[in-house]
Amino acid sequence: MNGREAIQAALEATKGNLPVYVRDFSDADLLVRPVPGANHAAWQIGNVITGDVFFISQELPDTPYPELPKGFFELHGSDGAKKDEGFLTKAEYLSLFEKVRTTTIAAVGKLTDAELDRPVTGKGKVLAPTLGKLFIMLSNHTLMHAGQFTVIRRKLGKPVLF
Repeated sequence: MNGREAIQAALEATKGNLPVYVRDFSDADLLVRPVPGANHAAWQIGNVITGDVFFISQELPDTPYPELPKGFFELHGSDGAKKDEGFLTKAEYLSLFEKVRTTTIAAVGKLTDAELDRPVTGKGKVLAPTLGKLFIMLSNHTLMHAGQFTVIRRKLGKPVLF
């Protein structure tokens, strides 16, 4: 396994994990906050989606991401975190996540291992110094939010998954 394949494997794993955490959520469950001020799952899934598109499009502008709904970036940014209305359905989020993450994984596959060492020049450089590390950060971003889903699951009385 080379570096590109290892990064793709991490992105594939989190692509598979995120839907498992919310598979038994209703659309209403996606809007449950575990405590006041915490983010609900709808915002978090959208934030994961926007993270892939935002960071990779700055570094690889020809990456053919699907078009996101109007206002999607704003709704899933810091200001949108306070909102409880205007969010998509679970099916819509999972479909977008699948398409976006598949595009991210394909972008990694087009790179050489040497290109993964290229310095990041966009806003992601404060989070990851190289392109390879930026892709790994996106996998970790997904895991971080999935961990927050477990708290929402507990509040909703859902079974423990892992």
